[in-house]
Amino acid sequence: MLKLKEVEKPITIEHDDSFKVILSKYGALALDKQDNLSQLIGDDVGDLDIEKGTITFGDIKMPVQILGFFSNDLNQWSWAWDSEDIFGENLIRAASQIKAIGDEFGIVEFASPVLQTDFDACHTLAMASTAILKYDAYYVVSEDGLDIFVAVESDEIEEINSVKKFRDIFYNFQKNYRIHAKIAFEAYTKLKGYGFKAHDDFYVAKIGESRIICGFTERGNVTRLLMYEEDD
Repeated sequence: MLKLKEVEKPITIEHDDSFKVILSKYGALALDKQDNLSQLIGDDVGDLDIEKGTITFGDIKMPVQILGFFSNDLNQWSWAWDSEDIFGENLIRAASQIKAIGDEFGIVEFASPVLQTDFDACHTLAMASTAILKYDAYYVVSEDGLDIFVAVESDEIEEINSVKKFRDIFYNFQKNYRIHAKIAFEAYTKLKGYGFKAHDDFYVAKIGESRIICGFTERGNVTRLLMYEEDD
């Protein structure tokens, strides 16, 4: 009797996903992208030109999409798709795509024009948006009492991959964000195009001939994170 090959389930947004689940799926990849951007720009501060739709870091200029902005005085996030009169249609395409996803899947955080929240939570919105829409990274510019979050894309942002980077990104993600670690490990592995294997109490990411093994408690918390490089 022929044994059917098990088909790997791709990482997608599903109709019963909460924002916590969505962040779990896409957040580690977003942090991976942020690290790539940081390696390129270093300590340079971005100069945002909304009229031209660009941000400049020294000699490096990148096109942007406005995701939204945070008001410190109001503790309020506003999606850019609700401010077409300010930014213009061309600069809110990415934000409008996120609204469409929010409408389709019933994600309040994406579909509500305004959210009462804090600055850290705004980063999670930008992280999810960046990874879902496959932008290269996001950046925050402070202007006139507002923190403006923009998605960026540039051929100059090099995708840097290593076993150690994968381990460190995932470790920091599960440690510093309220997410589902098992979902996060599987999603990060698959979105990076690495091999993935699930066992009862541990998962394995295969990166070339190297391995990352992540152990979990019954509640899904991380118990160990082991790295075995090719030469070990």
